[in-house]
Amino acid sequence: MLKPYLHEHLVEAGCDEAGRGCLAGPVFAAAVILPKDFTHPLLNDSKQLSEKQRFAARQVVEQAALAWAVARVNPEEIDKINILNASFLAMHRAIDQLNPAPESLLIDGNRFNPYRDFPFHCIIKGDAKLLSIAAASILAKTYRDDYMMQLDAEYPYYQWHRNKGYPTRAHREAIQVHGPSPHHRKSFRLLK
Repeated sequence: MLKPYLHEHLVEAGCDEAGRGCLAGPVFAAAVILPKDFTHPLLNDSKQLSEKQRFAARQVVEQAALAWAVARVNPEEIDKINILNASFLAMHRAIDQLNPAPESLLIDGNRFNPYRDFPFHCIIKGDAKLLSIAAASILAKTYRDDYMMQLDAEYPYYQWHRNKGYPTRAHREAIQVHGPSPHHRKSFRLLK
């Protein structure tokens, strides 16, 4: 069972990212504020759900959340500031869009760049522990998957409809044959 909150009396936003380990495409992040009494059997770490379940859970989150937002950092920015900082920047951009503003941030993982004066808590495997982080993981993942499906229509040989930009053998072989696209992260090792 995922916990509904860390601090009962604070407005908490769960934050998570998707696409950090990809060779291509933006890194996406989401921030979600859920009601304190929210529960739903479908809500879990996005990695534990099938694609169909994730998209169903996304609808649940978007309807139930007090506030939610999704943001991204593009490959050019990733190449300039590195993927870790880009992940934090994507979270900052998502947090910026929340209305009401949170009083505390729950961050999936063990590191975060502080943002404004929001207190924050880093929670390792937070997407498997807290509902709001699980909700953020679902939004970040599904919005990124949607985006990569759009790019796949332009660049079908990379098979982004299957690998979503992650470093699969087929993806690397396509880079070898066709070279990198404008959506590839130049600072990443694209070929072994």
